[in-house]
Amino acid sequence: MGTDRINIVVTGASGLLGRSVAAEAARRGHSVVGTALSRATDGLVRVDLCEAAATESFLRAQQPQAIIHCAAEKRPDVAEGDPDAVLRLNAQVPGRLAALARELGAHLVYVSSDYVFDGTSPPYHVDDQPNPLNFYGKTKLAGERAVLDADPDAAVLRVPVLYGPGAPAEGSINALVELVRAGKPTAVDAHQIRFPTCTEDVARVLVDMAEQRLPGGIYHFSATEQMTKYDVCRVFADILGVGDTPMLVAAVDKPQQPVASRPDNAQLATDALERARVDVSCVPFREWWTAYLHKPAP
Repeated sequence: MGTDRINIVVTGASGLLGRSVAAEAARRGHSVVGTALSRATDGLVRVDLCEAAATESFLRAQQPQAIIHCAAEKRPDVAEGDPDAVLRLNAQVPGRLAALARELGAHLVYVSSDYVFDGTSPPYHVDDQPNPLNFYGKTKLAGERAVLDADPDAAVLRVPVLYGPGAPAEGSINALVELVRAGKPTAVDAHQIRFPTCTEDVARVLVDMAEQRLPGGIYHFSATEQMTKYDVCRVFADILGVGDTPMLVAAVDKPQQPVASRPDNAQLATDALERARVDVSCVPFREWWTAYLHKPAP
């Protein structure tokens, strides 16, 4: 693992993943500049990544050795409703960042998604054929291709659904805590399999990739515990001491999504990272949430 201090730009540093990435890079002693748009507070720099000239000016001023690109529209249902804007942010912006990174000699690491797969043939390896079911997945796949076309030395990291320190609205797993606390009659998906992965583990991997300047191409990272949303709720109910969640009903049939379809099981195989000697360990789901939910209020 590299130990020299480097200049790292983290885009989307106000988000669930970006905050963890910026914190991990700073913890290791790197010089970190985080960008945000609507939540550019706490020392973050406001940059509209869809504004090409402003983005270029910002990066030329920073002269980063690495760019970890976390900014994206991550909500599949929102993506369906505003396709032009989401295509710009999720596909065109990464391509421009990759071109700038190559010119500046910076190593770009682009965060992509397991939703580039249709979920019919898991586990998925990095050379398996993508087949996204929804527009969000299509934009992330387009972003991957734009990045690698512009800079073959860039690295792409596909990740599954994430959880971590943050508000319920910042992620579908975090949101389930409030669902359990509410105690209202609710049918919860017990069909589709997910592999919830902690943002702090993803941050460790992303900073490792930036430090090591991993060879260009696609990598996968994921926790290994498979859980449906109903399974997640049962864990939360146990941690919170609310019993067997009698108000939550396991919906065992394939969910009929109101807007964007989701894959049934898009498990990601981590062998490419393992061959690169990157640590792919993950904190146990229950262990992390037990500590987080019982942490004393500041």
